[in-house]
Amino acid sequence: MRMKLTALPVLAAAVVLSQPLLAADDSDLPDWVADGLDQTHDTVGNWVDSSARSLDGLLGTEDSLTVDNESYLRISQETLWQESEGFSNDFGVRFKLDLPTSKKRLRLLIESDPEESLGTLAEQGSDSQLNERLSSNNAIIGLDKLEPKDKTQRWSYRYGAGIKVRTPIDPYVRATGERLWLMEDSPWQLHSYNRLSWFDSDGYSARSQWDLSRPLSDNRRLRSYTQFQWQETEDTLEFSQRFEISNRINARSNLRNGLILVGDSLSDPRINDYYLQSWYRRDIHKGRLFMDLIPELHFDRDSDFEPRWAFTLRLELYLSKAIENRF
Repeated sequence: MRMKLTALPVLAAAVVLSQPLLAADDSDLPDWVADGLDQTHDTVGNWVDSSARSLDGLLGTEDSLTVDNESYLRISQETLWQESEGFSNDFGVRFKLDLPTSKKRLRLLIESDPEESLGTLAEQGSDSQLNERLSSNNAIIGLDKLEPKDKTQRWSYRYGAGIKVRTPIDPYVRATGERLWLMEDSPWQLHSYNRLSWFDSDGYSARSQWDLSRPLSDNRRLRSYTQFQWQETEDTLEFSQRFEISNRINARSNLRNGLILVGDSLSDPRINDYYLQSWYRRDIHKGRLFMDLIPELHFDRDSDFEPRWAFTLRLELYLSKAIENRF
């Protein structure tokens, strides 16, 4: 069994090294697979785009037909292997409707799985993005009031209210503040994201994220990412700290190596889990289909800090008209 466990990160490294250092084209898929995927992407992506523009036109201006729109539908399939628990599979769907011309008024928000529904930091793992799942009890509809400001000059705030799409109706209100500091005569930059929320079903919650980073070279970046979270249902302050070096291998591949600490309590802080992680991400088809390979070595309190391996394989399909950098 131990031979199989130690082979996991070796296997991940072999897959990474097997990729070409310079991408010859924009896809790793055979033509017959790529053609079918492109056809599906164009059909669904156009529907997502036209739906968002129609809603934007109701709340915004006629420019909704011509301005850039970043709405998307994301479908993901994830397989997770943990040394103590074996294999598990998860299918996820997430969507975003972008209504850019309605910014000067109240902005309609339709969102699946808001961050308030992602659970504790321990449940979220190293990155809350990994745990976005679509649930009929977690989709929300609401209105946001924006105060658009230059985040490098002053705080930018956003206020919102609405309901969770569930029975009985679950109203919510929340306020968000963001700030970006660009250090003068220094490559460092600091981004702060903070949110206070109230949901009728879960009570109050607060979260704060501080992201400090700087480039080390044209393709490498150093990052320190700190999170704090308090939920009334848990009634304890949680924290996580991530240190990582991100290496952009080429235009379609990225590798992140990091150390992550997860803990709780303010009066008696303690670390409940710390782990080493390598995260390889590959754009395998035209900025639409991505593959993640994530080997991890955990030392958690529940297992008396004995080392335990975990490995994640994830595929993500983005259906939209806009092509973005998803690294």
